[in-house]
Amino acid sequence: MSSQVRLRLLPSERCLYDKPIQVKVSHLKSRQVVSIKASSTDERGVLFSSSATYRADGNGEIDLVRDASLSGSYVGVEPMGLLTTLKPNIVNKLFVKDKALEPHMVKFSVHDEEEQDRMLAEATNERYLMADGVSRVSVEEGNFHGALFTPPGKGPFPAVLDLCTMMSEKRAALLADKGFVVLTVPVTHKKTDNLKMIHLDPFEEAINFLLQQPKVGSKRIGIISRSKSADVALSLAAFVPGVEAVVWISGCSANTVLPLFYKKKQILPALMIDMEKLIPAESGIFIAKYAMHDPLKEENRATLIPIEQANTHFLFVASEDDLNWDSNIYMMEMMERLKRHGKKNFESVCYPRAGHLLEPPYGPFCHSSFHIFLKTAILWGGVPRAHVAAEVHLWKKIQEFLRSHVTCEE
Repeated sequence: MSSQVRLRLLPSERCLYDKPIQVKVSHLKSRQVVSIKASSTDERGVLFSSSATYRADGNGEIDLVRDASLSGSYVGVEPMGLLTTLKPNIVNKLFVKDKALEPHMVKFSVHDEEEQDRMLAEATNERYLMADGVSRVSVEEGNFHGALFTPPGKGPFPAVLDLCTMMSEKRAALLADKGFVVLTVPVTHKKTDNLKMIHLDPFEEAINFLLQQPKVGSKRIGIISRSKSADVALSLAAFVPGVEAVVWISGCSANTVLPLFYKKKQILPALMIDMEKLIPAESGIFIAKYAMHDPLKEENRATLIPIEQANTHFLFVASEDDLNWDSNIYMMEMMERLKRHGKKNFESVCYPRAGHLLEPPYGPFCHSSFHIFLKTAILWGGVPRAHVAAEVHLWKKIQEFLRSHVTCEE
């Protein structure tokens, strides 16, 4: 390893997961061509890696904010490209970073293209999920379990319920740093084979638990949700008191997959999937976009969630290239329905060329992975550069929306 070449991660090698870094290389030869590589192992032990080729300027320096990649995992100027293009060494794997107490560790290295890939410099980026002062407590209360994240300081803070399809602490931990008390609760567990129905009652318990927290100052809560959990969020807004605002991301306008119960009675039947309408794409991968039954057909209209009866603010978020299902069509149907009922309690955003899996920014873009309900690998959609830009924009939009509508009493 060269003792001269320097690889710097600015402003620091340690940063929050949702913050960008500046990758700079110095003390190279003038116009020297090198490859810069990144690698990270997720919580399941899957290795993810990326690389890009750069040419140094006349001073022997490379700055990823300024300079374009010539080849590799991406081409062009992509300041965070080495992170967002990390790909698994096993096909159809989602990058799993769900435990808030463990940082996302990414190793960066510089290699000489002309000397048998000799390493010239390296540095490690520690991307932590919990900011200094944020507290985490595991919660097992009544019929629900999850994790509670509380910001530092006396408060009072607004309350947010993070509904994740399966347990994940990432989004909740990061939102706590933004000044919200966040309880994250899974809608399903890893084994869905024996799951016959979903009950709203445990989530109502979670809402009441959250509102009773000593640092919570809001009288009602916000909910953030995506995919299957998004229709559960809509149902909570429609049937359960205490929901002030809902962030609905890449969801459906109907209750999907499993019948929904509340107070021991079925309140919504399930909109089902037609497995014969899965479209074969790449080897062993399918497109599921057109497999869900049409909720607007007469025989399926009972599955539509009556959001028009909700006293709630909605932020609807869809992607034009969502290949899991047509979230944009579902979003437009809901907005039209609310308008017909004289409602103006919603706003929306639709991202061109983005896919289904909209996450907090700067994580690896996922091309395809296993679908827990379909039991097969599917394409999620999205063009990496556009999808990453959508995640950066959406993350700010979510915070602004929640701050606007979930407020603390004076």
